[in-house]
Amino acid sequence: MSGNQWGPPPGPQPPNGAQPPSYGAQQQWQPGPQYGGQQYGGPPPPAPYGGQPQFGWGVPPGGPRPPQKKSGGAKAVLIVLGVVVLGGVGLFGVANALDQDDDPYTSPSYSSSSYTPRYAPSATPSVSRTVASSPTLTTTRPTATEPTAPRTTSTPKPKPGPSDTDIVLRNGLYKAGAMRSVNCKESRSRPSNVSGARANYANLLKCLNRSWPALIAKSGARFRPPTVQPFSGSISTPCGTGYDSGPPFYCGSNETIYMNLTEDIGNYNRYPQAYQKVWARMWMLHQFAHEYGHHVQNLTGILAANHRIRYEAPTRALELEGSRRLELQASCFGDMFIGANRRTYPITGEALFQWKWLILHWTDHNNDHGDGVNHRYWATRGFNSRNPSVCNTFAVSSAKVQ
Repeated sequence: MSGNQWGPPPGPQPPNGAQPPSYGAQQQWQPGPQYGGQQYGGPPPPAPYGGQPQFGWGVPPGGPRPPQKKSGGAKAVLIVLGVVVLGGVGLFGVANALDQDDDPYTSPSYSSSSYTPRYAPSATPSVSRTVASSPTLTTTRPTATEPTAPRTTSTPKPKPGPSDTDIVLRNGLYKAGAMRSVNCKESRSRPSNVSGARANYANLLKCLNRSWPALIAKSGARFRPPTVQPFSGSISTPCGTGYDSGPPFYCGSNETIYMNLTEDIGNYNRYPQAYQKVWARMWMLHQFAHEYGHHVQNLTGILAANHRIRYEAPTRALELEGSRRLELQASCFGDMFIGANRRTYPITGEALFQWKWLILHWTDHNNDHGDGVNHRYWATRGFNSRNPSVCNTFAVSSAKVQ
């Protein structure tokens, strides 16, 4: 979710000296109590891990923060994230990390065998003794059975799965290859009302659901399409309550993208200038693709692994840096899709100009999404390359995720 305040689109100002509004005002988020009074940064749910809180929102100012776990390993993890070079990324099967099951325990099997001793030819198994006018008495030796030792079977040790650092740093998605165009075209409906906005959401969802499955499969994960839930006013989710005073968001617990109808319709209808309406359409496109980027992170394990790493962060500064890495990567993933379909959507002329404007002009209020310069850097990389290998925000220095 992009919880940042975007600058107004370029172009002539509205009449009567009125100033364009601040788009994407900060969300008034009310987190659920299970996350310690914060949207993220609180402890994960008790084991087994029951889903992650919503990603993409800023931590509400002044909110209580839970005590951080003391973990020397976490500090080492976060130092590694800042210094590992991009070229050292290796293929890693994330699906194995997500669906690792212990090998079934096999009980030792026991077998018993009967052994009857043999006797030499001179030995007589039975002895008959004859007494005058007496009945014949027969004596037979009992058969001895030799005991056998039980056969022991060693229980195989479960194979260790990848660490959280491996999941975010060496994810198989980075080796999946470039995204191909699905010839996505913009909906003919305009987001001037609820039905028009919904038509745009449905069109984008259909395009994105065709764009990502091949790459997800090559990463070793299993593709699942997300649900899209438009809303106005407030909405209750497994990740907490969202309000339309803020931007859209993604909830990993139920794999749902929540699109803000009030914002998208309001942006489109606020001013009559053509450039403003193009800007509003590009805003909606970028926001939707960004939230879908969080869904991709969820499917490949990056979302949950990043949450655990940030929870173990020894300092608040490193926790925020982990959030910026996550958010900048979601934009890079989203703009991969926009770049792959730029000729058919199309992203040319005024649309391209407005897209370039909005990826640069934003303000990171909570220092948890990345500043405008770094956002433009990662969005442009995704747009031009269309390959997730260029979106590994976890393999670069801190300076690239400020």
